[in-house]
Amino acid sequence: MHFLVTGGSGFVGGNLARLLCGRGHTVTALVRRSSNRAALEKLGGVRLAYGDLATGEGLDEALAGVDCVQHVAGVTKAWTPEEYHRGNAEGTRLLCQAMARQAKVPRLVYCSSLAAAGPATVGKPRKETDAVAPVSMYGRSKLSAELAVRQFADRVPSVVVRPPFVYGPGDSVNLPPLMAMGRFGVYLKAGLGPKHFSFIHVEDLCEALLAASTKGKTLQPGSESEGVYFVADPDQYSWEDFCQALSAAMGKGRPRVIPLPEIFGYAAGIGSEIGARFRGAPPIVSRDKAREMRCEAWTCASDRARQEIDFSAAFPLAEGLLNTVAWYRKEGWL
Repeated sequence: MHFLVTGGSGFVGGNLARLLCGRGHTVTALVRRSSNRAALEKLGGVRLAYGDLATGEGLDEALAGVDCVQHVAGVTKAWTPEEYHRGNAEGTRLLCQAMARQAKVPRLVYCSSLAAAGPATVGKPRKETDAVAPVSMYGRSKLSAELAVRQFADRVPSVVVRPPFVYGPGDSVNLPPLMAMGRFGVYLKAGLGPKHFSFIHVEDLCEALLAASTKGKTLQPGSESEGVYFVADPDQYSWEDFCQALSAAMGKGRPRVIPLPEIFGYAAGIGSEIGARFRGAPPIVSRDKAREMRCEAWTCASDRARQEIDFSAAFPLAEGLLNTVAWYRKEGWL
C-alpha cells in the first residue's frame, strides 16, 4: 500500500513511518520545510512531500496515488483554544477536504486521543459508546478534529483511533520529566485521591494504526461510536504502579510517591506558563494540563479494537518501560 503519513517528523509519526517501511509499504511523509527531517531521511525510501496543514498548501500533490492517509500530526501544546483548534481541527478539515477532491479517495486513519473522549472513573474504563466529555482545551480540539472527519465521512472512508498516554523510544516530551524524578526515587502525585491510567507503547499504537488501515468499521452517519477505537494495554494502572514500574526499569529501588493537593498543580501550571512566556514557547505543564491531572482516571477499554481490528498490545507496562529505558540509554538520553 501507499501511505501518506502526517506528523512523520514527530514521535508517533516517525515510529509509524519506520514500521510501514519495514513492512514493505510505500511511504510519503508530509513535512514542513522547517521540520527536522533527519530521522526520516535515514530510513531511506520515504518520499518527502512539502506541505502545510495550516493552509492546505501542497496537500493535493502529497495525496496523489495514496491508498491510505495516517493522520498523526497535531498540536499538543498551545496558549489558547483558538491555537489548538487551528492546529488540530482546522488542519484536519483541510486534509479531509483535499482527500475528498481526489479521483481515487484514500482511506483515512485519524490518530485522536483519549482526551477527546474525556476522563473515566476508577474501575470503569471508557468505552467507545460512552458520551464524550473532554475537560481540556487540547481534548476539545481533538474532538473538534474528529467532528471534522465526520463531516467528510460520506466521501472519505475514515477510522478514528484514540490512544491514552503514549510512551516509547523517541518520546522526548512525556516520559523524560518523569524519568528525571525517577533518578531521585521521588515522584509527585497530583491530588490526594486515587489516580489511574491506561498506557500504550508506541509500537503497539503503530500496529493498531496499521491494522485500522485495512480492518474495522468506518465512521457512519447516525452512529456516534462506530468506526472509533480505543487502543491500550489491557490493564489499568494506579500512579503508584506506574512509578514502581518506571523505577524498576531504571534500576532504582522502590520509589517514594508524594501526593500533593490539586492546588499545587494549578500553581505549577501558572509558574510554568510564566516561564514559558519568557522562552516564547507554550509550556508542557499548564493550567490546562492541571485540569486533566485533577481527574481520578484516564483509562479506556480496547475490547472493540481486539474484536474488530485484531489489536493486541505486545507491551505490558513493565516490559514497555524496560524497552524504552534501554533505548534511552543506547541513544545517550539517560
